[in-house]
Amino acid sequence: MIPRAARDTALTLAHGFPILALTGPRQSGKTTLARSLFQDKAYVTLEDPEEREFANRDPRGFLARFDDGAIIDEAQYCGALFSYLQGIVDSRRRMGEFILTGSQQFGLLSGISQSLAGRVGLIQLLPFSMAELNQAGVLPQNLDEDMWRGGYPPLHDRPLSPERWFPNYVATYLERDVRQLLAVRDLALFQRFLKLCAARSGQLLNLSALATDCGISHVTARQWLSVLEASYVVLLLQPFHRNFGKRLVKTPKLYFLDTGLAAWLLGVRDADGLNIHAQRGALFETLVVAEFVKQCFNAGQPADLYFWRDNVGHEVDMLFEAGVRLQAVEIKSGATFVTDWLTAARKWQSFAGEAALPPWIIYGGKESYIREGATVLAWQGLADLPVALAR
Repeated sequence: MIPRAARDTALTLAHGFPILALTGPRQSGKTTLARSLFQDKAYVTLEDPEEREFANRDPRGFLARFDDGAIIDEAQYCGALFSYLQGIVDSRRRMGEFILTGSQQFGLLSGISQSLAGRVGLIQLLPFSMAELNQAGVLPQNLDEDMWRGGYPPLHDRPLSPERWFPNYVATYLERDVRQLLAVRDLALFQRFLKLCAARSGQLLNLSALATDCGISHVTARQWLSVLEASYVVLLLQPFHRNFGKRLVKTPKLYFLDTGLAAWLLGVRDADGLNIHAQRGALFETLVVAEFVKQCFNAGQPADLYFWRDNVGHEVDMLFEAGVRLQAVEIKSGATFVTDWLTAARKWQSFAGEAALPPWIIYGGKESYIREGATVLAWQGLADLPVALAR
């Protein structure tokens, strides 16, 4: 088992909250992490039809079996449990008593916010980060291989290739979630929607154009995109709110949270094919944004990441607040540093003034260094992102 960076965060939260919730995409390792950390607890999954029927018919009787707490897998399948869990943990006042996992934000997080507010420590567990793969000695040394394979655990701890695993993942998990949440009948049309979203990763979201290209209504496109967000397949990166005297773009940018899945949906069937693919730059930007999101989530923090763009095209690929100042991050897939890459960061600094920290440029090369006051970080440096974030 590859050690998870969220391990220490999970143990800390389990000492401070009566319930620990692990949510994230299917097959991201939630159950594996929960069972490895809490081996003394009973385990039950609501994927089991009999257990699910029992929990929905008699929530009190279902929970009465677990005097010492339990790991309840896919807890979103029984919303009635949350109210009963509230009564149990309030009366017993034990920390880390129940561990809940779930792969749909709609069910798990809505149940937590309605019945268990203040009683739950939450971790959002995404597929492996580069730091986790690097620590285990399995991080691909080739950038295209890393982007093509992605971070889903089965592709790193089993002898599986992406072209064999992703078709089954999409059919077995993503489409099943869609059926459960939206009762979509035309799964071929939904897969077309998925592919169109993958082709737009790293771009401003134009929902009307996406709906038109897919042949669905604007309302349907919004619903389907919401399901992809709730299933941790995509992220909408919001624009930064301060305008610094400029008129700003208010549309979010769409990103996949795993480059391997995005690459497969784009028809990339091997790493060599990615090297010359038209979307390579967008996939590299997707990789970098996803790595920052994973670092935030593994630390139990929200991903307060943004981009900045004004109405005449000045843009910063990613932005986050560091204390009272702002860290700008430019993302370039090229393997050789080009001085022109500093232009956008310099323009940003002129707008932000004293609020701007020296910019970072993350690129597809192999060397990291300081150039003209900017930190130039090689792609493999993302495996040491906590160090970079501490600067």
